[in-house]
Amino acid sequence: MSGLLEGKRLLITGVITDASLGFHAAKVAQEQGAKVVLTGFGRMSLVERIAKRLPEPAPVLELDVQNAEHLSTLADRVCEHVDGLDGVLHSIAFAPQTCLGAPFMDAPWQDVATALEISAYSYKSLAEAVLPLLGEGSSIVGMDFDARVAWPVYNWMGVSKAALESVNRYLARDLGPKGIRVNLVTAGPMKTMAAKSIPGFVELEEGWDGRAPLGWNSSDPTAVAKSVCAVLSDWLPATTGSMIWVDGGVHALGV
Repeated sequence: MSGLLEGKRLLITGVITDASLGFHAAKVAQEQGAKVVLTGFGRMSLVERIAKRLPEPAPVLELDVQNAEHLSTLADRVCEHVDGLDGVLHSIAFAPQTCLGAPFMDAPWQDVATALEISAYSYKSLAEAVLPLLGEGSSIVGMDFDARVAWPVYNWMGVSKAALESVNRYLARDLGPKGIRVNLVTAGPMKTMAAKSIPGFVELEEGWDGRAPLGWNSSDPTAVAKSVCAVLSDWLPATTGSMIWVDGGVHALGV
């Protein structure tokens, strides 16, 4: 029996370690028949080692979403490994420490601007960079954390996620006529390297399992990875501009 993503060509961004959601999405995608290309930033030798831990070692491209040359050459570099793309996962976010945990009112604009550019504007930048490789029926997916409310310590990253959710809707509007779907997977708190950089993450995570109707295991990314792959597949052909909740059901509750 063929897999859910049999023959699909996917670009998976934001891989740092084998705890990254991007890594687990790539793993499930390969298990479901996809050909995967990864991007990383910074410690590229580490990302290249991590890529070898996938069921099938994947090529790794460097991508700094603040680097215009990286973005302008991305499509050509992807084409060295695959002849087009059927799906893209945006799993990229960053905020300076002044924007996380510190008093919300204290963050300077320069740091807030960095958080917004990397965590929200880059969703549009990535979509634009790979647009020549995407055909009708392709899917762009972004990783989100519920930005409808103010969370402890999340501060300007929460604002950035709210911006990401808005960018998602506008991309869906503009790319829909090309047959390209654009959606977010909104996950509960996961123990990733990015999460470890958030002061007070335990406070954010604490009690989630007890509140979730389905329960929640912040150490097991399987549900999130499977959901990403479902949205990248052909099985949600009329879904765009949406947030697909993968949080055990916490978002549906009043407390």
